[in-house]
Amino acid sequence: MNKKKQLAKNTLIIFFGKASTQLISFFLLPLYTGYLATSEYGKVDLITTYVTLLVPLITLELEMSIFRWLVDSRDNEKKYKKLITNNFNVLGIGLLIFTILYLIVTSFLHLEYRWLILIDIIVCTISGNFLQVSRGFGKTLDYAISCIITGLTTIISNIILIVFLGLRADGMIISMALANGLCSLYLFIRLKLYKMINFKLTDFKLIKNMNAYSIPLIPNSISWWIVNVSDRTIIKVVLGTAANGLYAVSNKFPTILSSLLGIFNLSWSESAALHINEPDRDEFFSDICNTVVKLFTSLGVGMLACLPFVFPILINIEYDEAFYYIPPLILGSVFNVLICLYNAIYIAKKMTKQVASISVIGAIVNIIINVLLIKYIGLYAASISTAISYFVMMINRHYDLKKYVKIKYEDSLLIKTILIYLFAIIIYYQRNLVLDIISLIIVVIYCYLLNRKFLWSTLINVKQKLVK
Repeated sequence: MNKKKQLAKNTLIIFFGKASTQLISFFLLPLYTGYLATSEYGKVDLITTYVTLLVPLITLELEMSIFRWLVDSRDNEKKYKKLITNNFNVLGIGLLIFTILYLIVTSFLHLEYRWLILIDIIVCTISGNFLQVSRGFGKTLDYAISCIITGLTTIISNIILIVFLGLRADGMIISMALANGLCSLYLFIRLKLYKMINFKLTDFKLIKNMNAYSIPLIPNSISWWIVNVSDRTIIKVVLGTAANGLYAVSNKFPTILSSLLGIFNLSWSESAALHINEPDRDEFFSDICNTVVKLFTSLGVGMLACLPFVFPILINIEYDEAFYYIPPLILGSVFNVLICLYNAIYIAKKMTKQVASISVIGAIVNIIINVLLIKYIGLYAASISTAISYFVMMINRHYDLKKYVKIKYEDSLLIKTILIYLFAIIIYYQRNLVLDIISLIIVVIYCYLLNRKFLWSTLINVKQKLVK
């Protein structure tokens, strides 16, 4: 119970912080779709996509190894200083090399927003690294506060720059840089990282060991990027920037599910690393996986039932076509639940090569389906290819992990999930108000029955806390 309570506590703290950044793009949708044309929004979305690709390449996925090493060195100040020093060595050199190469390459290209993109990449790289350091220290509250700072800065700067100053696409890019810059500054001061840097502690053997752990994660990151966002590049080339804007809006809704999963996964990856070698590991992991799968499959089908009512309120009529591409993307996000649960176990066991190899398969499947179908079924090709590639990775992960950890799922969970999703998707495409209301009622009842044990135990725990 202690392990579960600690996992729940960390997840709750991270949720209140991370939700402010992960979900912020969703709540700003009315602003973006109201003030930006589809082509402008598609352009900024593409820039954000490439920033997410470049960040792990610059640092050789250093942020993942520094987190894992810090978890193993909890409360050891001497080790902390050594790890932080070498972290700054690799981070600084990586950013310097990238900046030089970026300026050389872009000097031959006509790249719109050249300097803004460079600043965005640098601050996003630094903030991503510092966030993982705070997690490695076990400073969950500081992690959450930094995320809140990022979220508030994003909201305020977007409103000022887009609405009042009329900067439109430029305003979105500048907002991202400001938000990540303030996040980095807060963590640098709050964690007192400046006191831990001592270049006399530079250790090339340690850097080599950390890189041996993190470098296999680079193909994994690239593969995830391909699965998640290569669609945008193919869409832009074949269908145009406006189509990319529609697809970006479609993605915002399943991103809510992915964001919530990402929030949980931050505390789950720490918990998996701490308890990977304990004797009751399989029982603990099975319990968590069952609970999380039931909860997130319910959130996914609940989103499908709610969207017919929510979509017209949040989204400008110009983007209405985006409504039809959402269900396959939600399915992909549901498949991603199991993938992330399993990835944390692989990483806890320091088996990063296995993580990378399976992700590459998913990326290849995504590209092949996209290229073959996009000329015939348009944007449906992008959403369907994403769902299928996630499904392929999920199946591969599930059967490969059985070699190392025995996870058992409740009987009939798969069949019930398939049936409720088929029902919800069929009703979704009818766009009929009466059927939508019936679907919502049935889905709410199903989700409650599936999760009632978890919901009641949570309510009892909250009540006990309040009484105390």
